[in-house]
Amino acid sequence: MSATVTASREAELLASVPHQLFIGGEWTDAAGGATLDVRDPATNAVIATISDASVEDGARALDAAVAAQADWAATAPRVRGEILRKAFDLLQERKEDFALLMTLEMGKPLAEARGEVAYGGEFLRWFSEEAVRISGRYGLNPEGTGHMLVSQQPVGPCFLITPWNFPLAMATRKIAPALAAGCTVVVKPAELTPLTTLAFVALLVEAGLPAGVVNVITTSTSSAVSGPIIADPRLRKLSFTGSTGVGRKLIEQAATGILRTSMELGGNAPFVVFEDADLDKAVDGAMLAKFRNIGQACTAANRFIVHEAVAVQFAAKVAERVKAMAVGRGTEDGVAIGPLINDAAVSTSLELVTDAVSRGASVLTGGSAVDGEGSFFEPTVLTDVPADSRMLREEIFGPVLGITTFSDEDEAVRLANGTEYGLVSYVFTESLARGHRMIERLETGMMGLNVGVVSNAAAPFGGVKQSGIGREGGLEGIHEYLSTKYTLIPVS
Repeated sequence: MSATVTASREAELLASVPHQLFIGGEWTDAAGGATLDVRDPATNAVIATISDASVEDGARALDAAVAAQADWAATAPRVRGEILRKAFDLLQERKEDFALLMTLEMGKPLAEARGEVAYGGEFLRWFSEEAVRISGRYGLNPEGTGHMLVSQQPVGPCFLITPWNFPLAMATRKIAPALAAGCTVVVKPAELTPLTTLAFVALLVEAGLPAGVVNVITTSTSSAVSGPIIADPRLRKLSFTGSTGVGRKLIEQAATGILRTSMELGGNAPFVVFEDADLDKAVDGAMLAKFRNIGQACTAANRFIVHEAVAVQFAAKVAERVKAMAVGRGTEDGVAIGPLINDAAVSTSLELVTDAVSRGASVLTGGSAVDGEGSFFEPTVLTDVPADSRMLREEIFGPVLGITTFSDEDEAVRLANGTEYGLVSYVFTESLARGHRMIERLETGMMGLNVGVVSNAAAPFGGVKQSGIGREGGLEGIHEYLSTKYTLIPVS
């Protein structure tokens, strides 16, 4: 394969990204000068060394957000919206830079990274428009004794914790609505992929964002730095995307201050294929739902629940497509599967495959780690995966597709709902009536009916059960950062 990006281009881009903390409108080293390394998962080589924030740095960041809150809340909605729109425009101008940066620090193929730039940018455009549409209501109370004024106000300083798998989109999905609502923020990107957030914040500054409105702390000691911020009574909102286990701990910490919380947590998405499904359409959906982002997405299809009458045919079609997927560094031509985020992720994928096979599953293709440098795992298809397999209970977060079968609709629903998670589901059927029944019966916050990707900035993203609290995106997204105030005005 020929490289689409030169080494000099990579070096030039990496040198342009800020490597310090951003606090109170200033780029600054961590207290004590501590640093952490960022690695390319395709080679395990260090590509940047950045500041490693301490507890003291976290406190300084929150101080800056608190100091800027009143002025930012008083800033005209149109001004806030225009800053976000300017950021959107700048991002479009530099989409190739941001795509390459994500590929270097996270591993996803360039084509997918470009897709994330488009998706992440839409949150800037969407919430630039929502900033001027924050509304309330006014009316006479039922008794006729007074007028009720209902208004919306910014929640206040927010702490936003973003994951490593979508470095740009998860930042814009949280930062954009917070800024549109009039909230200041402290952002803590994932240790594994902090460079995209640092570059994005530099872009926000260029777009005209005032000092202190957004502050960024990168750290290798997340719990130690985050704990005091969450415990500080001046903080009013916590938003987190990540595992359910970590989310539970953060909710416990947030309870002390009765913080507003948004939690986008783990998933165990069912992908249900009925006997009347258009199999070609289902296979296209499966490739997107499973292998997008190398399977490292909370929305990734985790359990392929296929009717027994079409399971063999579906599996054969999927396996044929998967065998043709090229594995390699995301900067190379034709690569469909880049590296997993680290060697631990490779080990987890191998453990899940080994467990399923030991219980009776069959490997149609793949199933092994790739020898050589980097954290690569073969795209994999398994059939006859038993119900007690770990991969049907745990979030896979890798390019592993496991198929189990069902015989009727009730069994499909039971299997699909048989998890503590409830983020997203995918259903393929040509029956409109059955599709509507599944919308009502499946216990998930989102559903794709005959499609393999549901995410959209204009739609509310979020789950039920242990997949989270609150919604990001859509009309609902900005309300996560607003408080409702009711005022009674007596009739004179």
